[in-house]
Amino acid sequence: MTLGTLIENHGYWMLAVGCLLEGETVLILAGFAAHRGYLNPVAVVAIASAAGFMGDQFYFWLGRRHGLAVLTRWPSLARQAERVQRLIARYHEALIVGMRFAYGLRIAGPILYGTTPIAALRFGLFNALGALIWACLIGAVGWVFGQMAETLFTEIRHLEGWLLLGLAVAGVLIWWVRRYMRRA
Repeated sequence: MTLGTLIENHGYWMLAVGCLLEGETVLILAGFAAHRGYLNPVAVVAIASAAGFMGDQFYFWLGRRHGLAVLTRWPSLARQAERVQRLIARYHEALIVGMRFAYGLRIAGPILYGTTPIAALRFGLFNALGALIWACLIGAVGWVFGQMAETLFTEIRHLEGWLLLGLAVAGVLIWWVRRYMRRA
């Protein structure tokens, strides 16, 4: 089984699962795979948008139903709550769209929104817009990486595995450093 076959057979569901959780690294890898022709770029954006939207909707409803319990259970989230709720009061539409781009608010943001009186339909509409913008921009990063790699290396097919591995390792390292910095 080749790397291309593996991506073609499992890429879409792995993208969906990755985007339900956090998603940036998986989406960049999918953008690269789309550039290489293993995945359909429209399907990558559609799946990433839908999964990102559903993940944030889940966290919104978690906050709506169990907001106080969640804040009590995770004190780090509770510490962010006051600052985020002040921002929500002033800029709620822009924050709904942009929260997925803000470090530390991808999961916390929708939970905190769930604790506010904002209408669920309003949140859902702006969340859908944010998910679409996010999927297009982050997926484009992977596409551009693929274009740059193709420009730099004449025969990229021999390097695809290494390039994908490098992207994955870079994504995991960035995630680990962010997590370490947040705890420190």
